[in-house]
Amino acid sequence: MVSDISQLLRILEVHPNVAAANKLLKEVKTLSVKGLHGSSRALFSATLYNKQPRTFLFILNDLETAGYFYHDVTQILGTKDILFFPSAYKRAAKYGQMDPANEILRTEVLSRLQNNDSSLFIVSYPDALAEKTVSQATLQQNTLRLSVGEQVDSGFVSEVLDSYGFTAVDYVYEPGQYATRGSILDVFSFSNELPYRIDFFGDEVETIRSFEVESQLSVEKFVEIRIVPEFGKSKHKNASLFDSVPRETIIAIEDIRWIESRVESICNDELSIDISNEELVKADLLTKEEFLSSIEPFTHLRFDTKLTDTPDAILQFQTTPQPLFQKNFDLISDSLNQFLQNNYTLYILSDSEKQHQRLNTIFHDRGDDIPFTPVNKTLHEGFSDESLKICCFTDHQIFNRFHKYNLKSEKARSGKIALTLKELNQLQQGDFVVHLDHGIGKFAGLVRLRIGETVQEVIKLTYLNNDSVFVSIHSLHKISKYKGKEGESPQLNKLGSGAWERTKERTKTKIKDIARDLIKLYAQRQNEKGFSYSKDTYLQTELEASFMYEDTPDQLKATQEIKLDMESDHPMDRLVCGDVGFGKTEVAVRAAFKAATDGKQTAVLVPTTVLATQHYKTFSGRLSDLPVKVDYLSRARSAKEQKQILSELKEGKIDIIIGTHRLVGKDIQFNDLGLLIIDEEQKFGVSTKEKLKQLKSNIDTLTMTATPIPRTLQFSLMGSRDFSTINTPPPNRYPVQTEVHTFDVEVMKEAINYEVSRNGQVFIVNNRIQNIYEMEALLRREVKDIRIAVAHGQMDPKKLEAIIADFLNHEYDVLLATTIIESGIDMPNVNTIIVINAQNFGLSDLHQLRGRVGRSNRKAFCYLMAPPLYTLSTDSRRRLQAIENFSELGSGIHIAMQDLDIRGAGNLLGAEQSGFIADLGYETYQKILAEAVQELRKEEFTELYREQQELKAEREEDFVDDVTVESDLELMFPVAYIPNDAERVAMYRELDNMESETQIMDFTQRLEDRFGKIPAQGKELIRIVRLRRLAKSLGIEKIFLKTGRMTLFLISDAESPYYRSTAFDKLLNFIQTHPRDCQLREAGKKRSVIIRNVKTVEAAIALIQSIH
Repeated sequence: MVSDISQLLRILEVHPNVAAANKLLKEVKTLSVKGLHGSSRALFSATLYNKQPRTFLFILNDLETAGYFYHDVTQILGTKDILFFPSAYKRAAKYGQMDPANEILRTEVLSRLQNNDSSLFIVSYPDALAEKTVSQATLQQNTLRLSVGEQVDSGFVSEVLDSYGFTAVDYVYEPGQYATRGSILDVFSFSNELPYRIDFFGDEVETIRSFEVESQLSVEKFVEIRIVPEFGKSKHKNASLFDSVPRETIIAIEDIRWIESRVESICNDELSIDISNEELVKADLLTKEEFLSSIEPFTHLRFDTKLTDTPDAILQFQTTPQPLFQKNFDLISDSLNQFLQNNYTLYILSDSEKQHQRLNTIFHDRGDDIPFTPVNKTLHEGFSDESLKICCFTDHQIFNRFHKYNLKSEKARSGKIALTLKELNQLQQGDFVVHLDHGIGKFAGLVRLRIGETVQEVIKLTYLNNDSVFVSIHSLHKISKYKGKEGESPQLNKLGSGAWERTKERTKTKIKDIARDLIKLYAQRQNEKGFSYSKDTYLQTELEASFMYEDTPDQLKATQEIKLDMESDHPMDRLVCGDVGFGKTEVAVRAAFKAATDGKQTAVLVPTTVLATQHYKTFSGRLSDLPVKVDYLSRARSAKEQKQILSELKEGKIDIIIGTHRLVGKDIQFNDLGLLIIDEEQKFGVSTKEKLKQLKSNIDTLTMTATPIPRTLQFSLMGSRDFSTINTPPPNRYPVQTEVHTFDVEVMKEAINYEVSRNGQVFIVNNRIQNIYEMEALLRREVKDIRIAVAHGQMDPKKLEAIIADFLNHEYDVLLATTIIESGIDMPNVNTIIVINAQNFGLSDLHQLRGRVGRSNRKAFCYLMAPPLYTLSTDSRRRLQAIENFSELGSGIHIAMQDLDIRGAGNLLGAEQSGFIADLGYETYQKILAEAVQELRKEEFTELYREQQELKAEREEDFVDDVTVESDLELMFPVAYIPNDAERVAMYRELDNMESETQIMDFTQRLEDRFGKIPAQGKELIRIVRLRRLAKSLGIEKIFLKTGRMTLFLISDAESPYYRSTAFDKLLNFIQTHPRDCQLREAGKKRSVIIRNVKTVEAAIALIQSIH
């Protein structure tokens, strides 16, 4: 039975010291509390606050401790009245870069302190408290309060917002913006992490709700809100947080001496910025004396170990921190048994239930009887308390993983990202688009045409020689944005020349050739017998549980799939794709270990010597405590060592061998090879691959690649290869702190010195070989006593390899290189990367480069050096801002990385494919690929796929692929409803690509939420989708809704099985029962049914439903 963390609160409440503390805090000025270790401090503080709510201000030593403390307290008490008060600057005040997300948190605290109704629990640290704030009076004057039911004119509200310095935009994405659409006013106040949406009914506020920036959809409702402008750049900062908190606040201090000296040093730091730059803001700071006199009047709660002054009372707790077990289970069980003998209750805290089950399994397999109570939330550090006889240990400490804290500001940061991604995917005028039937053209915007009585919106595309095509908003699914390689623009097609059709055909035959081979191989392997491995042992469980990070769902799924493949009696051939740093190697380690426990050998093939050494370190590190022998072969080993390894392989003494293509040499003999793992398959030459094929006719094979293979390709190629994709990043990686700077030697100097001072190393990427040596000279001159190495692709390969190997072994502090470092070398000790002239890199390159750092549990930094932002093109500026905001490793950024997908397709289907992708655009290429594979299955491999085909025939599916609709009705979203053109096109495109009823319902709900009630012509437009879906199942190719009648065009091929189907019977039946309204026509080969008196789409739907 998993218990809730609040149970620990209740247990701690009975501690005699808690009651004593409550009493003493009313009577004395300074209370010292000693002996609280680990997260017991957070538990104690939460208990105090819970028992006797009043405002508490906790001052911890630095951002990190404060972050973890805040995270612990929110785990225990929830987030409602627990607030975090950060510094308003990115990095440090002396650089003057404001961080709007942090400003929101600061203003939120001040704004919540205004109305004194509830007591707050505020967590902060000296850097944040040293920065001055605006006074409560100024805040009061600049706050606009709105409540539901209030009589106020929306025009008046916009005027007030203008006077506060808010900017009017189309859509609200960042704090300090507002937007009006019809009766709706969206505003992003600086006092809340989500923007508000205010809905007016006439001059009355009808509802107020907050909404998510990314989806623009509502989250929760409010009765009253406060809208506060930005004070970051304000001149009125003459107060501090201490002036705003109530008099009876208790100030808790971690270590006063450290905090004092920190405030002093912040105040004395010189500014290292150019004040004339508008984007930077100089901070107003408190001096040490001001700081001390501000905290003087309050009651103090001290956590210091050594006190300089004597407190009025001291409370002593008996707690000990959780010991470090280094994943040694003998130690763990001894220690836990010791606690049990002393009558302690054991609690094990973890966020995921899976970890509890793992622990249970491991104890069970080891034969340990250790009863523990699982707790559903985790704290940062475990502890045991002697007087209460409880022991709270955390799972991340037992398994030696690390634990990350989340601050609320993450949400506010997502706005800019959402905006960038949205703009990347929206059609803007002048963009290249691909129309399935006409080829590549340019998007020329929305045009309104008069058709008879009504107005319709169509999309205009221009082609070669300024020919244009108008596309109805009902066939937008045929248009896609052209996506080729970044930076290359395609050729426009000429209308009616047939060139486009020929390109499509050519591509299709090429794809068929490739796919044919893949399918043959697959079929052949289905008939072979391989070795089937036994089920997991407890050693396997222990290995998996001791993984430093938490498994991501994808990783688990991949591991599961590989194990099933290994346990089956067909030989495995699985491809695992996943981005850099997403844990592919871990999956390989587990597979190799599984093979080893069954006495089989594993060969791991890698493309470079450097990778061989690196994998050797990883594998032997993970398998160090287990009975497995790992070794590696490459040019780096001497002849003598190689000989020794060869003989041990033959005798079966080595379980796992890692090596370069040396492994497929003639002189190598295995004792009993069971599993072959190939890393970075795309980097091997053809000859190596041929040799591999002879090795692996019935051995299990696992291939890994880092270029992600696009989702859509996987679907089309299902049944020709087994895939596992790992798309989710590990949850507890530290985000990489990314900053954009103008080229400044000072910044670089500081970054390098900081990194070297914590024994780390630095990458500097300079992509021009011409000036790489000048750069080196500059660095040697500026930064004294560091060891620099230069590496680039034009060097002699042996020399290059030597340099990289030396860098791996800490012979150098700085590696100054071209982009060769993005190719898969993993150096956990490098935690700072500096990219020079970052504006010249594409998004995916920047992302790949940044993925090189932050691979250990240390904070990593990425500095992008670029000319001042205002001199760059909008594209480069957007890219830099996007990458600066996407500090988390993760999926968000993949949306923008189409060119990676293109590389992936090239790797999977042969390099010449990227040429076709450039001709057709990525999305069209996918459609053609899917068609090609479908045709192959129908025509050439009918045997293999017979079952699927028969199922399809029984279900009478899809006689037509697509239904075209033409009408003279007014179907559109009026401009007054969705004012922004690009947004309207996006809505039309989304609507047109929908099929199912649930999608339509969902879409309607979102529209109403964002834009208010849907007007009649909008509702009719949405119904078209429904009409199309219904018509498709009746086998109708085209529908005309004109002059009050509906014409249904049937399939033109008279031999089609459609005319023998029940769908056609239903239609005939309907015509016979309604002879007055219906008429069946046949002109040449075209058959159509005309039905009179259908004036709206609604009527058309009702009619077709009655046929069904």
